[in-house]
Amino acid sequence: MSPIMRAIIEKDCAAKVHWRDRKRYLWTLGLIAPACSLLPSQLVLWTGLEVLWWIGPIIVFVAIPLVDALVGEDGVNPPDEAYKQLSNDRYYRWCTYAFLPVQVVALVVACYLWSSDALALVDKIGLAVTVGVGCGIGINAAHELGHRSDRLERWLSKIALAQSCYGHFYVEHNKGHHARVATPEDPASARFGESLWRFLPRSVIGGLRSALRLERDRLRRRGLRWWSLDNNLLQAWAMSIVLFGVVLGVFGWRIAPYLVVQAVVGFCLLETVNYVEHYGLLRQRLPRGGYEPCSPRHSWNSDRLATNVFLFHLQRHSDHHANPGRRYQTLRSSEEAPQLPAGYATMIVLAAVPPLWRRVMDRRVLAHYDQDVRRANIAPGGRAKLATSRLPSN
Repeated sequence: MSPIMRAIIEKDCAAKVHWRDRKRYLWTLGLIAPACSLLPSQLVLWTGLEVLWWIGPIIVFVAIPLVDALVGEDGVNPPDEAYKQLSNDRYYRWCTYAFLPVQVVALVVACYLWSSDALALVDKIGLAVTVGVGCGIGINAAHELGHRSDRLERWLSKIALAQSCYGHFYVEHNKGHHARVATPEDPASARFGESLWRFLPRSVIGGLRSALRLERDRLRRRGLRWWSLDNNLLQAWAMSIVLFGVVLGVFGWRIAPYLVVQAVVGFCLLETVNYVEHYGLLRQRLPRGGYEPCSPRHSWNSDRLATNVFLFHLQRHSDHHANPGRRYQTLRSSEEAPQLPAGYATMIVLAAVPPLWRRVMDRRVLAHYDQDVRRANIAPGGRAKLATSRLPSN
């Protein structure tokens, strides 16, 4: 190879390695979710619109879908040559780290407002839902941190889950969901024809049971008892007890109902995202038993730019399952993955209305499997007939 040609190739490689992320400074917009809990009091004060106590769901389920529709697709994947550069850039880690203090401060401010007599009951409920939406998106930050090998980030993941009392997600998601995704054995993978309202209790209860079993088995393999300081579940639940104990001690028991509401809203938002991510998708059985490896075909993707930024690339879910060690900024969109017609925020709204969800999604599941419903993830026990009897006609 001539020196000139070598110089050209080296220059081209250098340009690729120094690839610039056009979304680099947009990732801080993810902090809007926890900051929503800080906004209502000032927004109501300056506008007089008490509906703004509900600013959390307004932003997530109205504003974000509208921005998604206006801005459209992301369409940019980081090149392989930039992987190491992006992974080692600590700026992206601080975008997730910053989520935690904002989330805690927002909860304390909300507790103060709940404890006062200045707000009407409906306004306190609206604030609780707003805090819950931020809490649910906080679980997504915990999800990103929980996949890391760094000890600090794993602890931060458990801290982020304390507000929702959903610490078992740290165990179940990493050791359970990623192993069983898109199979009937996974409580967090929605089945074809299953409504969101049937899925939620199955996933919540099933996920808890799975986490208990997984952690018990892990401790047993290490020769440890359940009541061990090394128990990940006890560590996470202890954080929730301490957090709730402190705010109840400071602000009184009158805030307890609102703490419950925000926690339930938070983990239900997480489980609704789970419902959207794998609805009807199935890994096929291999001749010798077991399931085929997880591939991009087993997760629903959306590359809408606004929700991508808001949820730290969670919508590039296929690449996440294929490469769970990849940090969010390095995830790629895959043409092989089945695509949702809109961003996650919009699809969550559709999922809340089962007939509308099935009209939009069932035909997509069937198209993904070449109209062969037997290849989809259908509930055992005869529900296949129920599912196929309600297929959309067009």
